[in-house]
Amino acid sequence: MVDITEKKISLRTAVAQAIVLVSSEDTIQAIRQNKVPKGDVFEMSRAAGLLGVKKTADLLPDCHPLPIEYTNITYEINGLEIQVLITVKTNYKTGVEVEAMHGASIVALNLYDMLKPIDKGIEIQRIRLLKKTGGKSDINVDPS
Repeated sequence: MVDITEKKISLRTAVAQAIVLVSSEDTIQAIRQNKVPKGDVFEMSRAAGLLGVKKTADLLPDCHPLPIEYTNITYEINGLEIQVLITVKTNYKTGVEVEAMHGASIVALNLYDMLKPIDKGIEIQRIRLLKKTGGKSDINVDPS
């Protein structure tokens, strides 16, 4: 692990995105009508994403365990595409970019797992960091 003992505590924020593409409008309708056999897709995936954020340091050897002070997970449906946005914040010595991307990955995988009984053509297309603030440098990427 990188030595962060001399770094200053500051507000660190990261926003990550995952894109999940389903293959049928019927899948989107099942989500909207809460008729997916495995249950409420968005709430179950939100819970999985929260666990993913919290467990990042347990699974990625170079990630520091850090206090997660805020996580927000939102969804937007555009046609057959489900956009997942996850925001993570902490006041600490190191950033939360990997935690945000890990959470987005877990949300996307949970969406896949819950939807696979009704849609065999699901794709996880993109997981990326959109924004990072705090620390030495900021990053801001156009989400389109």
